[in-house]
Amino acid sequence: MSILVTGGAGFIGSHVIQALQSLGHSVVNIDEVNDYYYPEYKRENLALLDKHPFYEIDFCDAAAVDEVFSQHQFDCIVHLGARAGIRPSLVQPDLYTKVNVFGTTVLLNAAIKYHVPQFIFGSSSSVYGNTTPLPFNELAAVHDPVSPYAATKLAAEQIARSYHEQYGLATTILRFFTVYGERGRPDMAPYLFTEAVLTGQSIKKFGDGSSSRDYTYIADIVAGIVAAVQRPFPFEIINLGNHQAVSLNEFISTLEQITGKTAQLEQLPPQSGDVDHTLADITKAQKLLGYKPITSLSVGLERFVDWYYKERL
Repeated sequence: MSILVTGGAGFIGSHVIQALQSLGHSVVNIDEVNDYYYPEYKRENLALLDKHPFYEIDFCDAAAVDEVFSQHQFDCIVHLGARAGIRPSLVQPDLYTKVNVFGTTVLLNAAIKYHVPQFIFGSSSSVYGNTTPLPFNELAAVHDPVSPYAATKLAAEQIARSYHEQYGLATTILRFFTVYGERGRPDMAPYLFTEAVLTGQSIKKFGDGSSSRDYTYIADIVAGIVAAVQRPFPFEIINLGNHQAVSLNEFISTLEQITGKTAQLEQLPPQSGDVDHTLADITKAQKLLGYKPITSLSVGLERFVDWYYKERL
């Protein structure tokens, strides 16, 4: 298959490209390599990939995207590029709307114009907000996003659904749950906490530690994405998580056990925009994709810490 991956210099995207290349697929990569976090980290990710067509462009630029599509005939688009992060979206909601909503629309328009049969969209568990019962099920009504990031992801989901309805574009929306692992984003808790513990800095602990996340190891997420590429559906929304809720206190304790170090904590009030808990119902993913996350937090976090020692210290 010929597959376009957006955000392929990033954390999830670079892992997905490696997996697709290992299966013999032809991959084209679009990534603007912005400075949301260190661009040099993204270029390090790119250097790990087999040689492939790479376009350092903004996918909000419709003319630039059209130029890419005019040169390739794609069988599938895996749209992982986005402005990520809850708290930055509170500061720059206009940028998040442009990239996550308008940019997705640009890619959908190109998919229709150039007759791409399959579109996969990387969404987020944040769309469930704070009012959805646990575990989060794809049939739950989602209408209470608590951050601009969540709202833009939900809006992009709805636009993708409309393109399926209007044009018959086979679309799979994958809702990711707190992905962590090697090459992880340096703005996320697993990276920040590991960095703090290993360098003797304090961890900013927001709230009493009872908040929980469904931490999902990168290899398990990638397996789910690849399965979605290989199993196109007319339209589906599918959770990709670990189906294990881990409290903030438990996460910090696990990190202390792995590193053999005691975390220094800076106690702070809960942060605006954060949801209290996430937990994926993965029944649908298991049924439709054969999805089976196999990596516990202790195993995945130990792999991440080993990587951090080798690559960041």
